[in-house]
Amino acid sequence: MSTQLADQIRRLIEVDGPISVAAYMAHCLGDPQHGYYATRDPFGPAGDFVTAPEVSQMFGEIVGAWLVHAWDLAGAPSPVCLVELGPGRGTLMADILRVAARHPDLAAALSVHLVETSPVLRAKQASTLAGQGYRADWHGCFAEVSAGPLLLVANEFFDALPIRQFVRVGGRWRERVVGLDGAGRLVFGLGPGLVDHGADAEEGAIMEVSPAGEALAADIAGRILAEGGAALIIDYGYTRGGLGATLQAVRSHAFADPLADPGDADLTAHVDFAALAASAAKAGAAVHGPITQGEFLVPLGLVERAGRLGGAADEVTREAIRAAVERLAGPEQMGKLFKVLAITRPGVTPPPFGPKI
Repeated sequence: MSTQLADQIRRLIEVDGPISVAAYMAHCLGDPQHGYYATRDPFGPAGDFVTAPEVSQMFGEIVGAWLVHAWDLAGAPSPVCLVELGPGRGTLMADILRVAARHPDLAAALSVHLVETSPVLRAKQASTLAGQGYRADWHGCFAEVSAGPLLLVANEFFDALPIRQFVRVGGRWRERVVGLDGAGRLVFGLGPGLVDHGADAEEGAIMEVSPAGEALAADIAGRILAEGGAALIIDYGYTRGGLGATLQAVRSHAFADPLADPGDADLTAHVDFAALAASAAKAGAAVHGPITQGEFLVPLGLVERAGRLGGAADEVTREAIRAAVERLAGPEQMGKLFKVLAITRPGVTPPPFGPKI
């Protein structure tokens, strides 16, 4: 099945030649008329995937408690910008605000900022946050967020930033591109230029880099260094950079062909947390982690919170809570694949990133 966006990308390639994987991802996800996020709400059982805030309120409550503590460690700056990158339906922000409301000084100090480009999702977020007592400001990118100290969270945001792929051919790295075959179908190919950077590897190996992700991590770190605050990045990916293709498409909770039906499936790639950490550290900030999502949630009280929620509940509800804990922190589910990275000013070490007791 062809899509309007597929036809648009074909015309672009016919005129200008093959495009990079990064450019292809940017078109598929961000095209203002036909892009994936511009045209739908992809979250939940009826959508294409489920994120941790949709699994259970416990996730957002623990993140909210972490942000409260990080604010205190940062000197309780007032005012402070509470920022979420890619806020989905607004579920995580609603949970965070519910926790913040229990801390009057922070509640009085914060302003809410949502970095979101999708008009469909902005409307969902506005509906979710209605009645929370805050006016939310929406921004098209992080650079638009108001000046001042910040508390920032990015859950499953960096995985959707465009990546570049390089293939090892003849002892050199050549960029992987998207072009057309003889029948006009979208196919992967190799760009004509040779790239000298990158490690040695076997013939045919694929290397992925995310210039957009690394630049954003540096920008966040620079902002925290200059103005104060803390950031928490949660996503699926790997602790150390490595070789291999992780670009994937997901539709209706199943994997799909990344080149089939552009704009109708989510495109993501595993996050290289080592690269993000290096960028943030180079900007002068203190970097903590990455640790696994399980290593983050369990020490901060996930099991105890589950016990309180289920204490007076019926057996069906208690089983749902137990299943949510397993999904969020279990090593075979989100607990190991997802990683957590924190960024602060030097000299601040928020839990659970300190020395293990």
